[in-house]
Amino acid sequence: MAFLLYRLGSFAFRRRWWVISAWLAIMLAVGGAAVAFSGTLTNNFTIPGTESQRISDRLREELPEAVGGTGTVVFTTDDGAPFSGEQREGVQSALADIAELDGVRGVVDPFDVADQVASGAQELDSGRAELQASEQQLVAGEEQLAQGQAQLDEQRSQFEQARGQLPPDQAAATEQQLAQGQAQLDASRTELESGREQLESGRTELELAQRQLEATSGVELLSEDGTAAVASVQFEQQINGVSPELRAAVQEAAAEAGSAGVGVDYSKEIVEDVSGIVGATEAIGLAVAAVVLILMLGTLIAAGLPLLMAVVGVGVGVGITFALSGIIEMNSISPVLALMLGLAVGIDYSLFIVNRHRTQLLHGMDLQESIAKATGTAGNAVLFAGITVIVALAALAVPGLPFLTVMGLSAAGTVAVSVIVALTLTPALLAVFGRRIISKRRWAKAQDHDGTAVDVAGSGSSASDEQAARGAGWGGIATRKPILTVLAGIVVLGVIAIPAAQLRVGLPDGGTEPADSTAFQAYSTIGEKFGAGTNGPLIVVGSMPETADEAELTALRLDVNDLLREVPDVAASVPAAVSEDGRTAIFQVIPEEGPASVTTEKLVRDLREATTGFEDQTGVAISVTGQTAANIDVSAKLMEALPVYLGIVVGLSLILLLLVFRSILVPVIATAGFLLSLLASFGATVAIYQWGWMGGFFGVTNPGPILSFLPIILIGVLFGLAMDYQMFLVSGMREAYVHGDDPKAAVRIGFSHGARVVTAAAIIMVSVFAGFVFSHLAMVRPIGFGLAFGVLLDAFVVRMTLVPAAMYLLGERAWWLPAWLERILPDVDVEGAKLLREDKERETVLV
Repeated sequence: MAFLLYRLGSFAFRRRWWVISAWLAIMLAVGGAAVAFSGTLTNNFTIPGTESQRISDRLREELPEAVGGTGTVVFTTDDGAPFSGEQREGVQSALADIAELDGVRGVVDPFDVADQVASGAQELDSGRAELQASEQQLVAGEEQLAQGQAQLDEQRSQFEQARGQLPPDQAAATEQQLAQGQAQLDASRTELESGREQLESGRTELELAQRQLEATSGVELLSEDGTAAVASVQFEQQINGVSPELRAAVQEAAAEAGSAGVGVDYSKEIVEDVSGIVGATEAIGLAVAAVVLILMLGTLIAAGLPLLMAVVGVGVGVGITFALSGIIEMNSISPVLALMLGLAVGIDYSLFIVNRHRTQLLHGMDLQESIAKATGTAGNAVLFAGITVIVALAALAVPGLPFLTVMGLSAAGTVAVSVIVALTLTPALLAVFGRRIISKRRWAKAQDHDGTAVDVAGSGSSASDEQAARGAGWGGIATRKPILTVLAGIVVLGVIAIPAAQLRVGLPDGGTEPADSTAFQAYSTIGEKFGAGTNGPLIVVGSMPETADEAELTALRLDVNDLLREVPDVAASVPAAVSEDGRTAIFQVIPEEGPASVTTEKLVRDLREATTGFEDQTGVAISVTGQTAANIDVSAKLMEALPVYLGIVVGLSLILLLLVFRSILVPVIATAGFLLSLLASFGATVAIYQWGWMGGFFGVTNPGPILSFLPIILIGVLFGLAMDYQMFLVSGMREAYVHGDDPKAAVRIGFSHGARVVTAAAIIMVSVFAGFVFSHLAMVRPIGFGLAFGVLLDAFVVRMTLVPAAMYLLGERAWWLPAWLERILPDVDVEGAKLLREDKERETVLV
């Protein structure tokens, strides 16, 4: 591969303008495709096969009006007093305007609901009074009937006693009168019995209405103190399909209520706009990277080249991602992750080639030969490192979770583009810049030290190598007392990793938004005025038995609702809707605590486990869905996939490093170090974003579960980057060892060769990732922190401290490999040593 890349570098030198033009054309084509075909990004995460998704799909077929996207508008009085008549009119006028927008299915007016509840209560009171009056009339009628019957019975008794003394005609007439009287009494009795039945029927209807009113009033939309009101806006499409224009129109219409002295806040579903993925803080990270490059390389041209390569790689990679978002449902994290990695590896990979080229030029190598050889040597390492990152990211598809697959493949594609840019466009631009890639001061310094530097092919021993072997620099410090260094490093990483034992995962809600955002204000107001659980209602779906009796169906729904209210940790439950055939009923269940709490997770499990009990008592089987339940299901699935993915990554790490370094212990040390830095990164992330340590600095206003797919992303990305640094550092150690240096001296010499560029690369990588720690997208922040802190620990604590100390401690044993295994392993020439060796042999022949 080194010879092929050598020829590629030579081709890029000769056809520099052709290569530059080709990349310019590619950028224009990708940019046009991104503008023409990009779709709407989403922050919804679903996994086919989970109960919540299965029930949601069922509702989409049986009750489609119940599954449209829903957002919330929160109205509050500015003066803290209950809503005045003018304020109420302002709110209702704004809601009426929202209801008329195209794409809005309906709006729930909190004042109308409150009026309906109050009217229902009045109607119940009126009905109760009417029933009481009817009851009194029935009782009076029954008393009169009893008195009439008694009188008639007395008359009949007297008649029977005197029948023998009466003339036949008079007796017949009297008997007829008594019969008529009895018939009248019987008719009255029948009428009273019918009235009694109607009364009982009315009482039953009243009791049913009372239960319905109690159930409906379980979820309030107007706060008890009358200072806050919550309006629900239901869209015709799923929330991820709601256009930014419609979201903006809803906000504009609702804001009209502000003129009446009403504060207006919106839930994250309404204000969420993930169309922009770069903010001001990301630019700060790039600025830090630029400063590091200038300090390392000395010229603006040399420093700007890796940055330009990163921008080109990201522009093409992320552009392709956006172009595909029109045909593939894509969450907002996919392009952001691609952007993060594209910037980081794009700068680093180009830096490795530029640094090698500069070193060769300073040692007198011809320009074309230097570019070609830098592409064949450092470019070979870049290719291998890039493949490592790509494989780790592509392996995110292994768990079989669609959104994670898209996320991993989009990031892997961007890294692949960055590798291709580094191997083609970088050599072409190096040819254009020529000797200007090195400052005049550095050229002068190189001439002053002519003859003291080692040949780039590695022949001979330089003064710097001798100093490194004696223990100069950080490599000497780390290996001076290797046992102490290893123990100290393990203890430090272990202590930082302690919080990882309490890792909880979940998906973001309004509580994770910045404290000054309208989404956070809406979330806080709802939690304060209506209860924390109102921010994360559960949707319980009941499979109702077939019945033609509407009253029986209503009573059954209320029976189920009563049972739901009795479940622990349920604050309220409301019958929400029923399908036309009456076979599917929806209940809105409000948990006691918020959507990310432990008790809400437990409640979802309890409800699902209770379906058998519900069916035994009512004949109704229940299922749980809704956004809160879906988030819990997604988090659970991701945690189930985590061990599998970690096993894949660890196995890949061992095999990869075994091939590269032809050693048993080097892969074990490298993988153990990766696991230590990974756990430490988890620990720090938990301490800040779950526990709230230093929350004020990092903008964590409402600590809660860690983003559910953060652990699996950290594993994939940190693995790829850790292996990059491992190869760039340890390959130098192996090269020194192979060339005959003492095994322990080889560790220090190899470290000195790669430490400077790896340090700069790691600082750049940390800076780029750290730029996302304060991103405008709340979900991105913990990802940026986890990656930045993980790279910081892995590069400086593990690769540049623990690994050299462990390798020094092992000495020659670090390179032990069974003879039978050495025979069957292919020779992977990562650094292009064969290319350098052939050049050396060619020079010897010429001499």
